[in-house]
Amino acid sequence: MAKKGDKRKIIGMIAEETGERIYYTTKNTMNSPEKLALKKYSPKLRKHIVFTETKKSLGRNEAPKKK
Repeated sequence: MAKKGDKRKIIGMIAEETGERIYYTTKNTMNSPEKLALKKYSPKLRKHIVFTETKKSLGRNEAPKKK
């Protein structure tokens, strides 16, 4: 269980090409306040693509609507 003053937050990683969210990680918000972008493997496309940070609590692998 997380401590009361813990600065690490759970974030979801969303694929830019497919919109799927299959990776979750933690990040220290004090050291890196900007959005995280990592190259990860997408099993749907079978190649490495860029995954960007989003909130964890969006619900069941749904991408946020783009305006």
